[in-house]
Amino acid sequence: MSTSKTDTLRQRLIEDIQARQLGKGTLTGHVRSCKRFAAFLKACPSTATPEDIRRFQHHLAGSGLSILTRNQIMTGVKFLYRVTLRRPDLVEEIFYVRAPKKIPLVMSRDEIKRLLLMAVSRQARVLMSLAYGCGLRIGEVVVLKAGHIDSAQNIIRVIQAKGRKDRNVMLPEEMLCLLRQWWMVRSKRDDAGVAPEERWLFPGRDKGRHLTARQFSRLFHETAEAAGITKPVTVHSLRHSFATHLLEAGTDIRHIQALLGHVKLDTTARYTRVATGTIAAIDSPLDQLSGRSAKRKKTKPK
Repeated sequence: MSTSKTDTLRQRLIEDIQARQLGKGTLTGHVRSCKRFAAFLKACPSTATPEDIRRFQHHLAGSGLSILTRNQIMTGVKFLYRVTLRRPDLVEEIFYVRAPKKIPLVMSRDEIKRLLLMAVSRQARVLMSLAYGCGLRIGEVVVLKAGHIDSAQNIIRVIQAKGRKDRNVMLPEEMLCLLRQWWMVRSKRDDAGVAPEERWLFPGRDKGRHLTARQFSRLFHETAEAAGITKPVTVHSLRHSFATHLLEAGTDIRHIQALLGHVKLDTTARYTRVATGTIAAIDSPLDQLSGRSAKRKKTKPK
């Protein structure tokens, strides 16, 4: 989008997103999506026709991009035509591809123990303990400040998380001990002139900034490799494991929903499909036929 016409449209798009107070990630994603569409058209998107929308979606289908990425791109383009350009005729041409539903990748308790034991640094151990022990997203962990830790009530305040919502999560005693140990050794470089409650728990490399999600992810993968974990796990697998292990332990699913910050119970209910301890403990009708169900011993997952 390099011409004056497209530059003006880009600015209008940004203003429309900002006026609705959408997140920085949404703004960046929508602008990038519309820029990609403009590059495909080799013209300003305001000149597009229904056939152009059709061709672009066909182009994306053959580009090798994931379904999630394709849908995200079209969401940005849809915002442009629905809000900024007021072109409902083009909005009608946009479709989304239904992604296959996959169960979350969960780590066993033994794998979590190995991961924390093999942490490549104290910082890595505290970061991963927060993600697993409190069910936090990667972006929620790295932006924590000292004032978010409420040791009097044993909670962590998660401020303006996904969906611009606040929530509270538990603060385990072991987690509080780890945080206090970390606070003593963390970098104090940026603390001068900053109120104690506003100081980052995990200062980043750039002055005044917090650790980035990318840096946390790198620490996680280094640790997973050191722990001999070969599954294609990510930092988010710790959050999946938190929810699944709570479910297996008998925690009410609505409490898990609140801890995770899910709006819909259906989102939380997907963990019932991976709670292997719970699934394995269910009596099969085959056992009932043979009269073995009453004799079967139930064991808690390790």
